[in-house]
Amino acid sequence: MAVSRSLTAPVLLLGALVTILVWWFPNRQQAGDVPMVTERFNSVSFAPFREGQSPLRDIFPSAAQVEEDIALIAPRVRAIRSYASIEGNYETAEIAGRHGVKMWKGAWLGRDLRQNDREIAALIATANRHPEVVERVVVGNEVLLRRDLPVEELARQIDRVKAAVRQPVTYADVWEFWAQFPELARHVDIVTIHILPYWEDEPLGVDVAMAHVRDVYRRIKAMFPDKPIAIGEIGWPSAGRWREAAIPSRVEQAVFLRRFIQLSQEEGFDYNLIEAFDQVWKYRNEGTVGAAWGLWTADRAPKFDLSGPVRENPWWAWYAGAALLLGGAMFAGAARAWPGAARWKLALLSAALGNALAYAFCGGWPYAFDEHLKLAFGVNLLGQALLAALLLRRAGARLSGSPIEPARNGAQASANIRSIFRGRFRFRDWRAFAFDDLLFLFLFTAAVLQMMLLFDPRYRDFPFPTFAVPLVAVIARALMRDLPRRGGGWAEWLVGGVLVVCAAASAILEGPHNLQALGWSVCAIGLALPPLLRVGPLRREVAPNARSPQGSAARAR
Repeated sequence: MAVSRSLTAPVLLLGALVTILVWWFPNRQQAGDVPMVTERFNSVSFAPFREGQSPLRDIFPSAAQVEEDIALIAPRVRAIRSYASIEGNYETAEIAGRHGVKMWKGAWLGRDLRQNDREIAALIATANRHPEVVERVVVGNEVLLRRDLPVEELARQIDRVKAAVRQPVTYADVWEFWAQFPELARHVDIVTIHILPYWEDEPLGVDVAMAHVRDVYRRIKAMFPDKPIAIGEIGWPSAGRWREAAIPSRVEQAVFLRRFIQLSQEEGFDYNLIEAFDQVWKYRNEGTVGAAWGLWTADRAPKFDLSGPVRENPWWAWYAGAALLLGGAMFAGAARAWPGAARWKLALLSAALGNALAYAFCGGWPYAFDEHLKLAFGVNLLGQALLAALLLRRAGARLSGSPIEPARNGAQASANIRSIFRGRFRFRDWRAFAFDDLLFLFLFTAAVLQMMLLFDPRYRDFPFPTFAVPLVAVIARALMRDLPRRGGGWAEWLVGGVLVVCAAASAILEGPHNLQALGWSVCAIGLALPPLLRVGPLRREVAPNARSPQGSAARAR
């Protein structure tokens, strides 16, 4: 006991230092040596939607909000690009003109031909009404990529606009589709290409992205030597899932932007950055990464300074402080409840759980983009907090030599969960089942998400924050030799088998360069360990004298 107490203070200090280190290191200042060579961008994509607003639901910002947005970015941009001509109760070109900002005015074309006609009519009217602001018009965006219209219909709409406006007319699509449909170049004044290294069929990291951008530009220029080439979309996301070596992050976004601006000046690019503000509504179609391409956040805060060092998470110190407070509070409660347990072990576990809960919040709340995701986040965080408390309770009992509840299997947990949903459950004896059943529920959820990551992975994040505490629970139980053996059945086979098979297959498909995917696959296989150890009949404990010759003789009689 004296040795345990003497270790407690050093372990607490070590836990605090490690906590600060693990939060500081990934969020240390970076990219300070990558210069920004301009203070004003040529053009940026402009969509003024804020949280709760979406073109998918026809919820548009007010004219005052659009005015605020353009006034905010006007010192940093020469022009803005819009994607639709039928918007809310405002005219973007009129507002932009008041702030000295030019426009690449767009019309959104899709499969609805009548709506297309309305968009084209509105585009023509705006271009003719504000010729001093609208410097070019963009008839359609990635229509061929989405396969919304045949190339002949798209060309017809472009010709219709060319006959009605004085500005140069263009169409914008991913560069491969200009190579696939070169005949479209005859109908435009400018060939506008999109180059997004993150979204390439073979994703590229920031380190090699500039060489790719230069090569693509020169290739398209060689294909259409008599046409001006514009880069209509180029940028990098600040959050989301990795794609091979393409890493979405705030630091990578800053490095990409600074290197591209330098390249654009060297090569004389006519370009438009995607995009001004994070668009929360895009997560519905593109996941977290779709909502993270802005130079400003959805709250209209700049993500980083144009020059100088960048931190991945500027608020890391707050999360580190929350982890320390949570860990300290849990240790104080556990030490008081289990005075006979080894305190240094409880301190170590409490520190790990404090960090896990802080990480669960850090990795979940900023990406809960609507009420459904917020509800899911709240339920998950509450479940992880409950599991942390139950794990500490179990660890305290085990370390102090107190009795612990007998292990339960997946079938029993599944029956309990079904009874809860049917409203037939009684919580009177919750201590006997709460820990095992809740942990199994997390593992079942992990198996479902892992299947989704295998069969529909493109826009899905790797759910590290969702299972932070369950991962700590599995490691802690393994170290305490508290992982039950045998006594399981079909439920364990299902959960453990799905996790292992799908995680291994996902790692192979994602490739060796995607360290985030590989890391999650390791975690998923680790989560599969508890159920797989339960597979098989329950072993009966054999009394010591049963292994003696006399015991054998007695059994023989």
